[in-house]
Amino acid sequence: MGFLKYVKEEIAVIRERDPAIKSVMEVFLYPSFKAILRHRLAHRLYKKGHYFWARKISQKTVRKTGIEIHPGAQIGKGFFIDHGMGVIIGETAIIGDNVTLYQGVTLGGTGKETGKRHPTICDNVMIGAGAKVLGSFTVGENSMIGAGAVILSEVPPNSTVVGVPGRIVRHEQIKIPRETLDQVHLPDPVMQNINELREENAQLRRMVEELAQEIKK
Repeated sequence: MGFLKYVKEEIAVIRERDPAIKSVMEVFLYPSFKAILRHRLAHRLYKKGHYFWARKISQKTVRKTGIEIHPGAQIGKGFFIDHGMGVIIGETAIIGDNVTLYQGVTLGGTGKETGKRHPTICDNVMIGAGAKVLGSFTVGENSMIGAGAVILSEVPPNSTVVGVPGRIVRHEQIKIPRETLDQVHLPDPVMQNINELREENAQLRRMVEELAQEIKK
């Protein structure tokens, strides 16, 4: 009965967050669906100390789906991986409820640390394609990590982070990321800095021109 419950939950999650899906039967073809259900089994074996069998399931899942989830990772309800190829989730990663990852995301460590060495991702977080979250820190609830970002330190709740290394460009946002799943319309801090420099340069030029006219008088 528990397994059927997981199946129903995953079907509902995929139908909610992927507009490409047209029928329930398609869900059974999704790499995310296969990877998450197999992880639930592998994690149960891992907690009981059956490490070889847990890893065997996870490694078989990698070959089938391109998604590598260590059986030790703790994953909450409503987890969704869109496409999924190249996703890597480390052993001590903790993922809350209603989290969305896109292809190429890594939740990894930074070396040979012991103990908790992978990130904690809180509820309702969205992590864009190709983003890397590396280290033992927390990404706060309702936060959004832009595509290709590299996150190396704590992210407060309700934040948007972009860039390499990641920088907070929006804080205390109101919308929950999974409601729109928008990876595109994010602030560009580099362009903002360039625009500020352009404006300052224009002001300096006007000042120089005004001084030159004063001297001529």
